[in-house]
Amino acid sequence: MSIRPLFKVTLIGMLEEKARALDALQSLGLVHIVPLASRPPEKPPQDLGVTPEQLRLALHYLASCPNKRRQVVTERHFDLVEVVHHVLEKRHRRLKLEEQRDALVKRIRDLTPWGSFELPGEQGLYGQLLWFYLVPNYRMKEVEKANLVWSQVHRDNRHTYVAVIAEEEPRTNQMPVPRTHTGSIPLTTLEHQLQDIEIELELLDGEREADTRWLYLLQRSLAGNADAAERAEVADQTLDRDGVFAIQGWVDTAREEELTAFAERNGLALLLHQPTDDELPPTLLDNPAALSGGEDVVRFYQMPGYRAWDPSRVVFFSFATFFALILSDAGYALMLALVLGFYWKRMGESDAGQRLRILGSTLALFSLVYGVLVGSYFGAGPPLGWLESVKVLDVNDFNSMMNLSIFVGAAHLVIANGINAWRLRGRLPAFASGGWILVIIAGLMLWQLGGSAPIYALGGTGLLLVFACSSERKGRDGKTLALRVFDGLLALTGLSSMFGDVLSYLRLFALGLASASLALTFNQLASEVAAALPGMGVLLEVLILIVGHLLNFVLAVVSGVIHGLRLNLIEFYNWSLSDEGYLFQPFAKREVNPWIT
Repeated sequence: MSIRPLFKVTLIGMLEEKARALDALQSLGLVHIVPLASRPPEKPPQDLGVTPEQLRLALHYLASCPNKRRQVVTERHFDLVEVVHHVLEKRHRRLKLEEQRDALVKRIRDLTPWGSFELPGEQGLYGQLLWFYLVPNYRMKEVEKANLVWSQVHRDNRHTYVAVIAEEEPRTNQMPVPRTHTGSIPLTTLEHQLQDIEIELELLDGEREADTRWLYLLQRSLAGNADAAERAEVADQTLDRDGVFAIQGWVDTAREEELTAFAERNGLALLLHQPTDDELPPTLLDNPAALSGGEDVVRFYQMPGYRAWDPSRVVFFSFATFFALILSDAGYALMLALVLGFYWKRMGESDAGQRLRILGSTLALFSLVYGVLVGSYFGAGPPLGWLESVKVLDVNDFNSMMNLSIFVGAAHLVIANGINAWRLRGRLPAFASGGWILVIIAGLMLWQLGGSAPIYALGGTGLLLVFACSSERKGRDGKTLALRVFDGLLALTGLSSMFGDVLSYLRLFALGLASASLALTFNQLASEVAAALPGMGVLLEVLILIVGHLLNFVLAVVSGVIHGLRLNLIEFYNWSLSDEGYLFQPFAKREVNPWIT
């Protein structure tokens, strides 16, 4: 649970070596840049012959291809401009063909009931013409009453397809509906056109699959373009004076030797010093790979300040615990594990995916253990006898589950205040955090055991510590003492907030009960349908079970994520973190892996 200490670094070099030095510094990827100057760009970014937007369109078109070829990793036969324009031309052609195909499919669907025919023209019918109408069945009596020559071509459950023979189009009051335009192209011709378009689309699909071999080089070109733009931006943030440039930033103290060696290799002067009290460095979190998924959860809500503490590991395990309490079913935990297993390989293709799949595995494991303890398997009891022996909790026991939720919430806030007290050790507010711990413990004892002098004394001691130690104002004059009293009284108003925050954890019980109740309801509904409808009822029973439990699973997972995060990032943060920081982002080149492209 550490935030890495940082050095403030200043690199100084000759102005003519600035471009080379920035490129090397970007390749090193260690320094979070701090702007020393701001000026308009001296020159536009490097022109690659194609715009970044064209590159992104070509990449998206190729990356969406389901089958990809082996990646070309050398540029011997690669011409960026030619490849991008070639891909975009085929993309444009494909979009036009898809539009034509969709129009033809609709046209064929509309013409199919009329059959395949060719209009005879005026001479073919001795001056008579064909007029087509799509008449609702209930209005056919109006057609029969009209003084027209007509024939029924087709009829379905809603419409009758009527062809009228007349020299001129019938008047509006003669037919109950407007005329339908069938066009002059026969149905067989339209079908042949559709076949030709489908064949051409298949050819374009094959060419797109062949072009996917350039994905790595296109991504590297896009990354190079972005890297060049970022170097140009950093170049505008350096301080340039009398043939010398200076660049400043932050670096991890553990990388000092690596940065020193870099400065020596590139002929740069290096200055390192500790951050001062009035400086706010970025936050660089440091967690083992197995627990780094908590960092993503923390970043989602609020990045802790540099001088705060890293809550990633606490949030990691508490989020898994809350998620399990809300899911409350071993069967749903196994479903979550199956979904995770299906996407396991795909998630392993990125660093973020690797972190999230470890977090997901922890959620599934915690949920499985808790589901076994409550003895719920898709809303039913334990399927095996030995599983019944390890059932120690009952979701339907309201008193026990409410007690569990309250104790979990109180323990969570005790941890928050305990960590805050340790972080502020040596300062007066540390005793205030300790006072809140005493208040929480006294409140739990009062709730469970009833009132007694020792319990009231414990709670009173906690409130006294909160009142006396919440202010760090210096001085003994009357004004300072009055302000200290005011600060203490203001801190005591947090008692209602503490009470409300502890009760917020009752949502764990409520959501867990709702999930279990829905699962039980779907099971009962399915069994009743099966009993009421012999034979067909079995199929309906299976459908109800599949659809019902799938819906309940999705709702439980969504609730677990939302409310599990909420309890960590609102109630917990409220008592343990106050400073908000910003993420450490090193000036580094973007990497592209050809084997996961």
